[in-house]
Amino acid sequence: MATQAMTPDLQGNTQTMSHITDPAQFGRVAVVLGGTSAEREVSLNSGHNVLVALQTRGVDAHAIDGIPALLEALRDGQFARVFNILHGQRGGGEDGVLQGALEALGVPYTGSGVLGSALSMDKPRSKRVWQSLGLPTPKFVALPRGADVHAAAAQVGFPLIVKPACEGSSVGVTRVFAATELDQAVALASRYPGDLLMESLIEGAELTVAILGRQVLPSIHIVPKAAFYDFNAKYIAEDTQYLCPGLAGVAEEELRALALAAFDALGCTGWGRVDVMRDHAGNNWLLEVNTAPGMTSHSLVPKAAGVAGIDYQELCWRVLETSFAPAQAVPTAASHSSDLAGGAV
Repeated sequence: MATQAMTPDLQGNTQTMSHITDPAQFGRVAVVLGGTSAEREVSLNSGHNVLVALQTRGVDAHAIDGIPALLEALRDGQFARVFNILHGQRGGGEDGVLQGALEALGVPYTGSGVLGSALSMDKPRSKRVWQSLGLPTPKFVALPRGADVHAAAAQVGFPLIVKPACEGSSVGVTRVFAATELDQAVALASRYPGDLLMESLIEGAELTVAILGRQVLPSIHIVPKAAFYDFNAKYIAEDTQYLCPGLAGVAEEELRALALAAFDALGCTGWGRVDVMRDHAGNNWLLEVNTAPGMTSHSLVPKAAGVAGIDYQELCWRVLETSFAPAQAVPTAASHSSDLAGGAV
Protein backbone atom coordinates (compact mmCIF):
# COMPACT_ATOMS: atom_id res chain seq x y z
CA MET A 1 0.00 0.00 0.00
CA ALA A 2 1.25 3.50 -0.84
CA THR A 3 0.62 6.52 1.38
CA GLN A 4 1.57 10.18 0.93
CA ALA A 5 4.15 11.77 3.22
CA MET A 6 4.98 15.47 3.43
CA THR A 7 8.77 15.89 3.66
CA PRO A 8 10.10 19.29 4.80
CA ASP A 9 13.18 20.86 3.29
CA LEU A 10 15.53 23.28 5.03
CA GLN A 11 13.30 26.23 4.24
CA GLY A 12 10.23 24.61 5.79
CA ASN A 13 8.63 23.93 2.40
CA THR A 14 7.09 20.52 1.91
CA GLN A 15 7.02 18.10 -0.99
CA THR A 16 4.57 15.26 -1.34
CA MET A 17 6.43 11.97 -1.57
CA SER A 18 5.01 8.49 -1.92
CA HIS A 19 5.68 6.27 1.06
CA ILE A 20 5.50 2.61 0.07
CA THR A 21 4.65 0.06 2.73
CA ASP A 22 4.26 -3.04 0.53
CA PRO A 23 7.26 -4.10 -1.60
CA ALA A 24 4.86 -5.43 -4.24
CA GLN A 25 3.96 -1.80 -5.01
CA PHE A 26 7.33 -1.34 -6.65
CA GLY A 27 6.65 -4.10 -9.16
CA ARG A 28 9.57 -5.84 -10.77
CA VAL A 29 12.63 -3.60 -10.34
CA ALA A 30 15.71 -3.46 -12.55
CA VAL A 31 18.85 -2.48 -10.66
CA VAL A 32 21.00 -1.24 -13.52
CA LEU A 33 24.71 -1.40 -12.71
CA GLY A 34 28.15 -1.82 -14.27
CA GLY A 35 27.99 -0.24 -17.70
CA THR A 36 30.99 0.85 -19.73
CA SER A 37 32.16 4.08 -18.08
CA ALA A 38 35.44 4.59 -16.24
CA GLU A 39 33.51 3.95 -13.02
CA ARG A 40 32.26 0.47 -13.97
CA GLU A 41 33.88 -1.39 -11.07
CA VAL A 42 32.53 1.04 -8.49
CA SER A 43 29.06 0.72 -10.02
CA LEU A 44 29.20 -3.07 -9.88
CA ASN A 45 30.09 -2.86 -6.20
CA SER A 46 27.36 -0.32 -5.48
CA GLY A 47 24.77 -2.22 -7.48
CA HIS A 48 25.41 -5.53 -5.77
CA ASN A 49 24.92 -3.92 -2.37
CA VAL A 50 21.70 -2.20 -3.46
CA LEU A 51 20.37 -5.40 -4.99
CA VAL A 52 20.91 -7.40 -1.80
CA ALA A 53 19.37 -4.67 0.33
CA LEU A 54 16.22 -4.44 -1.79
CA GLN A 55 15.81 -8.21 -2.04
CA THR A 56 16.21 -8.51 1.73
CA ARG A 57 13.33 -6.06 2.13
CA GLY A 58 11.16 -8.19 -0.16
CA VAL A 59 11.50 -6.17 -3.37
CA ASP A 60 11.41 -8.18 -6.61
CA ALA A 61 14.73 -6.69 -7.75
CA HIS A 62 17.08 -8.00 -10.45
CA ALA A 63 20.52 -6.89 -11.66
CA ILE A 64 20.96 -5.69 -15.24
CA ASP A 65 24.45 -4.85 -16.51
CA GLY A 66 24.52 -1.74 -18.67
CA ILE A 67 22.12 0.36 -20.72
CA PRO A 68 21.68 -1.81 -23.86
CA ALA A 69 20.63 -4.86 -21.82
CA LEU A 70 18.31 -2.73 -19.72
CA LEU A 71 16.56 -1.17 -22.71
CA GLU A 72 16.08 -4.56 -24.33
CA ALA A 73 14.50 -5.91 -21.14
CA LEU A 74 12.26 -2.85 -20.82
CA ARG A 75 11.04 -3.14 -24.40
CA ASP A 76 10.05 -6.72 -23.55
CA GLY A 77 8.06 -5.43 -20.57
CA GLN A 78 10.18 -7.22 -17.99
CA PHE A 79 10.38 -4.39 -15.44
CA ALA A 80 8.08 -1.80 -13.87
CA ARG A 81 10.78 0.64 -12.77
CA VAL A 82 14.54 1.19 -12.61
CA PHE A 83 16.93 1.75 -9.72
CA ASN A 84 19.79 3.50 -11.49
CA ILE A 85 23.13 2.87 -9.82
CA LEU A 86 25.28 3.35 -12.92
CA HIS A 87 28.08 5.87 -12.38
CA GLY A 88 29.70 8.23 -14.87
CA GLN A 89 29.18 9.17 -18.51
CA ARG A 90 29.31 7.37 -21.87
CA GLY A 91 27.85 4.08 -20.80
CA GLY A 92 27.35 5.21 -17.24
CA GLY A 93 23.94 6.43 -16.22
CA GLU A 94 24.62 9.93 -14.90
CA ASP A 95 24.82 12.05 -18.06
CA GLY A 96 21.15 12.21 -19.05
CA VAL A 97 21.29 9.67 -21.89
CA LEU A 98 19.73 6.83 -19.91
CA GLN A 99 17.21 9.21 -18.38
CA GLY A 100 16.09 10.35 -21.84
CA ALA A 101 15.60 6.77 -22.97
CA LEU A 102 13.58 5.91 -19.86
CA GLU A 103 11.44 9.02 -20.32
CA ALA A 104 10.73 7.99 -23.91
CA LEU A 105 9.72 4.51 -22.76
CA GLY A 106 7.59 5.88 -19.91
CA VAL A 107 9.49 3.88 -17.29
CA PRO A 108 9.91 5.49 -13.83
CA TYR A 109 13.41 5.61 -12.38
CA THR A 110 15.41 6.85 -9.43
CA GLY A 111 17.49 10.00 -9.39
CA SER A 112 17.53 13.19 -11.43
CA GLY A 113 15.96 13.62 -14.83
CA VAL A 114 17.59 14.49 -18.13
CA LEU A 115 18.45 18.11 -17.32
CA GLY A 116 19.74 17.55 -13.79
CA SER A 117 21.80 14.56 -14.84
CA ALA A 118 23.37 16.21 -17.89
CA LEU A 119 24.14 19.48 -16.10
CA SER A 120 25.64 17.78 -13.06
CA MET A 121 27.89 15.57 -15.17
CA ASP A 122 29.28 18.59 -17.03
CA LYS A 123 31.33 20.39 -14.37
CA PRO A 124 32.00 23.63 -16.31
CA ARG A 125 28.31 24.11 -17.10
CA SER A 126 27.37 23.31 -13.48
CA LYS A 127 29.76 25.99 -12.30
CA ARG A 128 28.41 28.54 -14.78
CA VAL A 129 24.89 27.98 -13.46
CA TRP A 130 26.08 28.43 -9.88
CA GLN A 131 28.00 31.58 -10.81
CA SER A 132 24.90 33.05 -12.49
CA LEU A 133 23.02 32.61 -9.21
CA GLY A 134 25.78 33.95 -7.00
CA LEU A 135 26.66 30.55 -5.52
CA PRO A 136 30.35 30.13 -4.64
CA THR A 137 32.51 27.85 -6.78
CA PRO A 138 36.29 27.96 -7.36
CA LYS A 139 37.68 30.03 -10.23
CA PHE A 140 37.94 27.84 -13.32
CA VAL A 141 38.70 27.56 -17.02
CA ALA A 142 37.09 25.00 -19.32
CA LEU A 143 39.76 23.38 -21.51
CA PRO A 144 38.76 22.01 -24.91
CA ARG A 145 41.15 19.50 -26.40
CA GLY A 146 44.22 21.29 -27.72
CA ALA A 147 43.76 24.40 -25.59
CA ASP A 148 46.78 26.33 -24.30
CA VAL A 149 46.90 24.87 -20.79
CA HIS A 150 49.79 27.07 -19.67
CA ALA A 151 47.86 30.21 -20.58
CA ALA A 152 44.88 28.82 -18.68
CA ALA A 153 47.06 28.12 -15.67
CA ALA A 154 48.32 31.70 -15.72
CA GLN A 155 44.69 32.83 -15.65
CA VAL A 156 43.65 30.52 -12.81
CA GLY A 157 46.87 30.75 -10.79
CA PHE A 158 48.70 28.10 -8.77
CA PRO A 159 47.94 25.92 -6.94
CA LEU A 160 45.24 24.45 -9.13
CA ILE A 161 43.40 21.25 -10.00
CA VAL A 162 43.28 19.58 -13.42
CA LYS A 163 40.54 17.03 -14.04
CA PRO A 164 38.33 15.60 -16.78
CA ALA A 165 35.27 17.82 -17.17
CA CYS A 166 32.81 14.93 -17.13
CA GLU A 167 34.11 12.15 -14.88
CA GLY A 168 33.52 11.24 -11.24
CA SER A 169 35.17 9.23 -8.45
CA SER A 170 38.24 11.51 -8.65
CA VAL A 171 39.20 9.80 -11.92
CA GLY A 172 42.06 11.61 -13.67
CA VAL A 173 42.37 14.34 -11.03
CA THR A 174 45.74 15.97 -10.20
CA ARG A 175 46.69 18.74 -7.79
CA VAL A 176 49.23 21.03 -9.48
CA PHE A 177 51.47 23.35 -7.46
CA ALA A 178 53.94 24.47 -10.14
CA ALA A 179 54.10 24.90 -13.92
CA THR A 180 56.56 22.01 -14.20
CA GLU A 181 53.80 19.61 -13.05
CA LEU A 182 51.17 20.85 -15.47
CA ASP A 183 51.86 18.80 -18.61
CA GLN A 184 51.82 15.52 -16.70
CA ALA A 185 48.50 16.44 -15.05
CA VAL A 186 46.96 17.30 -18.42
CA ALA A 187 48.22 14.04 -19.91
CA LEU A 188 46.51 12.06 -17.14
CA ALA A 189 43.19 13.88 -17.47
CA SER A 190 43.35 13.55 -21.27
CA ARG A 191 43.18 9.76 -21.02
CA TYR A 192 39.45 10.14 -20.44
CA PRO A 193 36.88 11.24 -23.05
CA GLY A 194 35.70 14.82 -23.34
CA ASP A 195 37.15 18.17 -22.38
CA LEU A 196 39.16 19.11 -19.29
CA LEU A 197 38.59 21.47 -16.40
CA MET A 198 41.16 23.57 -14.58
CA GLU A 199 40.14 25.21 -11.31
CA SER A 200 41.71 26.90 -8.30
CA LEU A 201 42.80 24.49 -5.60
CA ILE A 202 40.93 25.29 -2.41
CA GLU A 203 43.00 24.15 0.54
CA GLY A 204 41.01 23.26 3.62
CA ALA A 205 38.35 20.75 4.65
CA GLU A 206 36.73 18.35 2.19
CA LEU A 207 33.00 18.06 2.88
CA THR A 208 30.02 16.41 1.29
CA VAL A 209 26.27 16.70 1.83
CA ALA A 210 23.75 14.04 0.77
CA ILE A 211 20.17 14.83 -0.21
CA LEU A 212 17.36 12.27 -0.04
CA GLY A 213 14.10 13.53 -1.49
CA ARG A 214 14.01 16.95 0.17
CA GLN A 215 15.79 15.77 3.32
CA VAL A 216 19.31 17.13 3.66
CA LEU A 217 21.42 14.64 5.59
CA PRO A 218 24.23 15.61 8.00
CA SER A 219 27.42 16.73 6.29
CA ILE A 220 30.56 14.60 6.32
CA HIS A 221 34.05 15.99 6.84
CA ILE A 222 36.43 13.71 4.94
CA VAL A 223 39.93 13.38 6.40
CA PRO A 224 42.10 11.25 4.10
CA LYS A 225 45.48 9.96 5.21
CA ALA A 226 46.90 10.98 1.83
CA ALA A 227 47.17 14.53 0.50
CA PHE A 228 43.60 14.56 -0.81
CA TYR A 229 40.53 12.39 -1.28
CA ASP A 230 41.57 10.48 -4.41
CA PHE A 231 40.25 7.20 -5.84
CA ASN A 232 42.36 5.12 -3.46
CA ALA A 233 41.15 7.04 -0.41
CA LYS A 234 37.54 6.71 -1.57
CA TYR A 235 37.34 3.03 -2.36
CA ILE A 236 40.40 1.14 -1.15
CA ALA A 237 42.14 2.70 1.85
CA GLU A 238 40.88 1.85 5.32
CA ASP A 239 42.50 4.81 7.08
CA THR A 240 40.30 7.63 5.73
CA GLN A 241 38.34 9.30 8.56
CA TYR A 242 34.74 10.41 8.17
CA LEU A 243 33.44 12.94 10.70
CA CYS A 244 29.66 13.27 10.67
CA PRO A 245 28.27 15.81 11.05
CA GLY A 246 31.24 17.58 9.55
CA LEU A 247 30.43 20.94 11.10
CA ALA A 248 28.33 22.21 13.99
CA GLY A 249 25.73 24.86 14.70
CA VAL A 250 25.21 27.70 12.23
CA ALA A 251 28.15 26.55 10.06
CA GLU A 252 26.47 23.16 9.53
CA GLU A 253 23.13 24.81 8.76
CA GLU A 254 24.69 27.16 6.23
CA LEU A 255 26.54 24.33 4.51
CA ARG A 256 23.42 22.20 4.22
CA ALA A 257 21.40 25.13 2.87
CA LEU A 258 24.09 25.83 0.27
CA ALA A 259 24.12 22.17 -0.78
CA LEU A 260 20.36 22.15 -1.29
CA ALA A 261 20.52 25.40 -3.27
CA ALA A 262 23.25 23.95 -5.51
CA PHE A 263 21.25 20.75 -6.02
CA ASP A 264 18.10 22.68 -6.95
CA ALA A 265 19.99 25.09 -9.22
CA LEU A 266 20.97 22.22 -11.52
CA GLY A 267 17.44 20.84 -11.66
CA CYS A 268 18.36 17.75 -9.62
CA THR A 269 15.70 15.62 -7.97
CA GLY A 270 15.31 12.35 -6.08
CA TRP A 271 18.64 11.95 -4.36
CA GLY A 272 22.26 12.96 -4.77
CA ARG A 273 25.39 14.28 -3.10
CA VAL A 274 26.98 17.72 -3.21
CA ASP A 275 30.75 17.99 -2.78
CA VAL A 276 32.20 21.12 -1.18
CA MET A 277 35.56 22.52 -0.10
CA ARG A 278 35.73 24.75 2.99
CA ASP A 279 38.77 27.00 3.05
CA HIS A 280 40.74 27.98 6.13
CA ALA A 281 38.72 31.20 6.41
CA GLY A 282 35.48 29.22 6.71
CA ASN A 283 34.18 29.91 3.17
CA ASN A 284 32.37 27.09 1.36
CA TRP A 285 33.11 26.39 -2.33
CA LEU A 286 30.91 24.14 -4.49
CA LEU A 287 32.72 21.48 -6.53
CA GLU A 288 30.12 19.17 -8.08
CA VAL A 289 26.86 17.27 -7.68
CA ASN A 290 26.69 13.49 -7.99
CA THR A 291 23.28 12.30 -9.17
CA ALA A 292 23.91 8.57 -8.66
CA PRO A 293 26.33 8.48 -5.71
CA GLY A 294 28.30 5.43 -4.73
CA MET A 295 26.68 2.87 -2.46
CA THR A 296 29.75 0.79 -1.60
CA SER A 297 31.01 -0.03 1.91
CA HIS A 298 33.23 3.07 1.69
CA SER A 299 30.58 5.39 0.24
CA LEU A 300 29.43 8.61 1.84
CA VAL A 301 25.65 8.69 1.44
CA PRO A 302 25.16 5.51 3.53
CA LYS A 303 27.44 6.95 6.23
CA ALA A 304 25.42 10.18 6.47
CA ALA A 305 22.15 8.27 6.36
CA GLY A 306 23.32 6.05 9.22
CA VAL A 307 24.00 9.09 11.41
CA ALA A 308 20.49 10.32 10.55
CA GLY A 309 19.04 6.99 11.75
CA ILE A 310 18.52 5.46 8.28
CA ASP A 311 20.14 2.06 7.84
CA TYR A 312 21.38 0.81 4.47
CA GLN A 313 18.30 -1.22 3.59
CA GLU A 314 15.99 1.65 4.51
CA LEU A 315 18.14 4.06 2.48
CA CYS A 316 17.82 1.88 -0.63
CA TRP A 317 14.06 1.60 -0.05
CA ARG A 318 13.71 5.38 0.23
CA VAL A 319 15.77 5.99 -2.89
CA LEU A 320 13.52 3.57 -4.77
CA GLU A 321 10.48 5.43 -3.41
CA THR A 322 11.69 8.57 -5.17
CA SER A 323 10.83 6.90 -8.48
CA PHE A 324 7.19 7.59 -7.52
CA ALA A 325 7.79 11.31 -6.88
CA PRO A 326 5.38 13.45 -8.91
CA ALA A 327 6.82 15.65 -11.65
CA GLN A 328 6.94 19.24 -10.48
CA ALA A 329 8.92 22.43 -10.82
CA VAL A 330 12.20 22.33 -8.95
CA PRO A 331 12.99 25.34 -6.70
CA THR A 332 15.80 27.52 -7.98
CA ALA A 333 18.78 28.58 -5.92
CA ALA A 334 17.53 32.17 -6.19
CA SER A 335 14.64 31.22 -3.91
CA HIS A 336 17.18 30.36 -1.21
CA SER A 337 19.33 33.46 -1.60
CA SER A 338 17.90 35.33 1.38
CA ASP A 339 18.44 32.32 3.63
CA LEU A 340 22.05 31.96 2.52
CA ALA A 341 22.81 35.65 2.80
CA GLY A 342 21.43 35.82 6.31
CA GLY A 343 22.96 32.57 7.44
CA ALA A 344 19.54 31.16 8.35
CA VAL A 345 17.76 28.03 7.26
